Amino acid sequence: MNPLANTISQLASALERVGIPYVIGGSVASSVRGIVRATIDVDVVAHVGVDQTEALATALGSEWYANADQMRESILAGRAFNIIYLPFVQKVDVFPATDEFHRSQLKRATKVAIPFLGDSAEYPVASAEDILLAKLQWYRMGSEVSERQWTDIAGILAVAPDLDAAYLRTWAARLGVADLLDKAVAASTRDQPL
Repeated sequence: MNPLANTISQLASALERVGIPYVIGGSVASSVRGIVRATIDVDVVAHVGVDQTEALATALGSEWYANADQMRESILAGRAFNIIYLPFVQKVDVFPATDEFHRSQLKRATKVAIPFLGDSAEYPVASAEDILLAKLQWYRMGSEVSERQWTDIAGILAVAPDLDAAYLRTWAARLGVADLLDKAVAASTRDQPL
């Protein structure tokens, strides 16, 4: 099993044992829903509560750097925290599900095999629409200069068929990225407009 597959497998197992709903996002999701690219970390949105941090750290075990106090503080502050799978020094960014968009991502995720992991295990992966919206947010927060984020956005638009235009338009407006969605669609090679 490759390092990324091993990390995701171990993480998913721990989250499921503790009963924490999660969805894989970031570049792993954009590679599943768009064009595959190399990635060195894993991003997940998880509905993890402050009362679950100790159980999560325990479930991850000694092969992980997972500080329950740090997780708890981050959740209370409404920000992401990191855990690290030590055998491969593989970083995972965990974004606590603190807002309606996070909850929508959790609800709309579908379980799929991640082809480039080299195994048949299925994991909940953000929908094409949700990862596109999240990437647009990250692009905006990064002062709209990240070529990597923009390439991921273009890859999703190029590959993902049948995007839900109404969902995208509604959430793009709510997230303040409608102008970026318009720019990305205009620059894309999509056959049909959104």
